[in-house]
Amino acid sequence: MLLGEKLKETRQNKGLSQSTVAEYLNISRQSISKWENNSSYPDLDNLVRLSEYYEISIDDLLKENQGLKTKIAENNFKIKDSQQKLDHIRSGYERDEGLALLIISLIGCLVTPLGILIAPIVLKRNKATNTFHRGVIMASVVCFLVSLWGGYALLSTIFHWGAPPTVEYMG
Repeated sequence: MLLGEKLKETRQNKGLSQSTVAEYLNISRQSISKWENNSSYPDLDNLVRLSEYYEISIDDLLKENQGLKTKIAENNFKIKDSQQKLDHIRSGYERDEGLALLIISLIGCLVTPLGILIAPIVLKRNKATNTFHRGVIMASVVCFLVSLWGGYALLSTIFHWGAPPTVEYMG
């Protein structure tokens, strides 16, 4: 914190006006204003009188606020941490799997038993941030249903489900 800011803060904490302080020091109110705006600095005599009037040591007036420095360092750490988290989130957007998942779902439709296994895995990997999020969901559901239907058709052919009974004659 600069000297002017420290002078202003201390004066305000004491509930004093610039005019009151100027009267005490036998100077103009504009001089106090210049000190508080860091346009100029008080001479050594006025600095000693200010420290007595404000009941604060010259050392405290002139030194930087260590507590404020600590707080700034903590805030900078939090900002850096938040920035890293934000960068991590942004990097997730760059790795868009939407198109790849859509293609895998469609390939799963071609191979009957494979589609039953692929569809749930693709749905689990699909994120709301993917470009084809809804398309992947629809393709996975269709892939699953087509694979179920194909699986039923394959099994019914093997086990003759739904076919009229055949009679074989021995002869």
